[in-house]
Amino acid sequence: MVELGPLFIAELLLLGAVVGFLAGLLGVGGGMMMVPFMTLLLMQRGVEAGVAVKMAIATSGASILFTSVSSLWAHHRHGAVRWPLVAAFAPGIAIGGIVAGAGVLALVRGQWLALAFAGFNAVMAWRMWSAAAPKADRHLPGTASLIGVGAGIGFISAIVGAGGAFLSVPFMTRCSVPMRQAVGTSAALGFPIALASSVGYVLGGWSLPAALPGAFGYLYLPGILIVATASVLLAPVGARTAHRIPVARLRRAFGLMLGALALYMAFQAFKG
Repeated sequence: MVELGPLFIAELLLLGAVVGFLAGLLGVGGGMMMVPFMTLLLMQRGVEAGVAVKMAIATSGASILFTSVSSLWAHHRHGAVRWPLVAAFAPGIAIGGIVAGAGVLALVRGQWLALAFAGFNAVMAWRMWSAAAPKADRHLPGTASLIGVGAGIGFISAIVGAGGAFLSVPFMTRCSVPMRQAVGTSAALGFPIALASSVGYVLGGWSLPAALPGAFGYLYLPGILIVATASVLLAPVGARTAHRIPVARLRRAFGLMLGALALYMAFQAFKG
């Protein structure tokens, strides 16, 4: 059983603070760090490894419900959100997020999800290290295609507990959307991605046989609230710090850390 004692609360607060600070500093989502460490924290408290991975992914994905709001509002105030584009993506995102959360997370073994997450972190580590930027070489497709793309973004984001910016920003940039608007629109997409994923996480874990205190499906509600609170408070600090230090070197250092976390999740997967 997971008891929400003082030590566990302190660990969750620290995790949320680090995740929020790095999100503000480097503009990356917290899932890349949150899932491995949340998995470790839950396993240390007796949660079976396969269930711990699923709950960590769900908790990470649901926490974006809170953290995305402040980012969304800030970008909206600066006119950087293309709301018609958000509306075009949203139906697909809802379908992809719910299907992944309710189906894949419930049916696929935790070790395969850990392996998928390891691959995700490895790709993001390479992006951080190379600082590769997509080139605008096409235009936005029609509404039907955007719904399909949204379904893919929602599906993959729900599987790894992320807000989708790692997919939506490169896609929109390649489709000639200015980077400022791509980032702002991606911030707005984070909320429907998190909402659809959370619905899927609840449905997928509804009949979880060994439900944990504070769990709702695969969502660990105390973890979501504590981590999200710390993240929201520390994200602005990270954003201000980004203007004072050389972020390029930090991105490479963070890329190395993501590579190490990818190896850790791969090890957990192969350990079974």
